Amino acid sequence: MKYISDEDKMRVALDEARKALDIDEVPVGAAIFDKDDNLICANHNRRELDQNPMSHAEILVLEEASQILGTWRLEETTIAVTLEPDAMCAGAISLSRVKKLIYGAQNEKAGAAFSLYNIPQDPRLNHFVEIKDNILSHESKDILSSFFETKR
Repeated sequence: MKYISDEDKMRVALDEARKALDIDEVPVGAAIFDKDDNLICANHNRRELDQNPMSHAEILVLEEASQILGTWRLEETTIAVTLEPDAMCAGAISLSRVKKLIYGAQNEKAGAAFSLYNIPQDPRLNHFVEIKDNILSHESKDILSSFFETKR
């Protein structure tokens, strides 16, 4: 199946965010696609499940895509994430040579692709990532809000 539009790609990530919500993880989902718009893999936050601070959705899909493709250079890929990546994930996206990042909701507390920093487009780094933001952001925000309402 082809996921041609950014919205189609984001819907896959949103499905993963809902899976995270179902297991009481912070509901962030990510999916990565090849140059022909085919899904390579998708996952969601698993920090609590794995007891690993690095088990963010973005890190998990970057690792899995690298294994599937047999290379850490993900040069012709697009990653869709429901929440703007933090510094760790934005750095990993850049270091993996991802071509394009699309994300849903802005992350005003830890965002590193626009809100606080812009690591993927920092001219001091050796790779530039194309970014499209606010893709189905209201859906991402709704899922996150429903999670945090239960925690307060």
